[in-house]
Amino acid sequence: MDLSGKVAVVTGSGRGLGLAYATELARRGASVVVNDVEAAVADAAVASITQAGGTAVAEVVPVGSSEAAQALVDRAVSEFGRLDVLVNNAGILRDTTVWKMTDEQFDAVITTHLRGTFTCTRAAVVRMREQGEGGRVICVGSPTGQVGNFGQTNYAAAKAGIVGMVRTWAMELARAEITVNAIVPVAATAMTETVPFLKPYVDALQAGEPLPAFARQELGFGSPEDAAGLVAFLASDAAAGITGQAVGIGGDRLALWSHPSEVVVEFADGTGWSADAIAEVWPKAFQGSLQTVGQQLPEPPK
Repeated sequence: MDLSGKVAVVTGSGRGLGLAYATELARRGASVVVNDVEAAVADAAVASITQAGGTAVAEVVPVGSSEAAQALVDRAVSEFGRLDVLVNNAGILRDTTVWKMTDEQFDAVITTHLRGTFTCTRAAVVRMREQGEGGRVICVGSPTGQVGNFGQTNYAAAKAGIVGMVRTWAMELARAEITVNAIVPVAATAMTETVPFLKPYVDALQAGEPLPAFARQELGFGSPEDAAGLVAFLASDAAAGITGQAVGIGGDRLALWSHPSEVVVEFADGTGWSADAIAEVWPKAFQGSLQTVGQQLPEPPK
């Protein structure tokens, strides 16, 4: 999986999953623009990549605005002459229930995740289309965006919206041979270390202990490095025929998420559906197929 000659921008790559993605892309030969809002964090990430033999520079800017997006693309072009891969990873959390969530908490998450993914992708694909050699856009979703999660109105909306944009962009950019995919990672990061049922596994990883098979396979939970191979694959020529997909990764688990689709269909007899008619047909045709919300996680072994 040789990415030599490729140039990648990875947003939010100073630490955690983003750093793992940037490190793996550089290890495979890509030149990488690392991004973070803290200069010291970004510089440390660049140092770790270059000390391992990779090529990287830092661009310190908060993702969200069009200006920030253009700065990232411009830095890739000025330093390395082109742009081939964009990984939209930058994100924040502002968790609280809907009745307590403020406008500021909602807007902050939407701006970074959803608007940031849009502005960075727009700037990147303008450059990729000008180059005329295709490209790769990899966006980061979440299980929360797929099935919801208590206390994460803003985050769920942003991540669901990202996957929706991915499907649209895959169609719009097909002629330019730019693939667009979403990954749905689960790993030990600052975003997951506060989840109570994951804490024992986070603690184990931090202590350098191996995770049990239940965590790595049934929960699909592991280190950030466990998720990085998928990004390198989707960035490579081997993934040229893959676009518009949402792919889950975590621990030892690799999964393809389905697109939303109708699960039950009934037809009226030409008069449409009245409320009474729906009430009559619902228990017989629909009730047994209602969809769950939230992640349906297995119980750990006793």
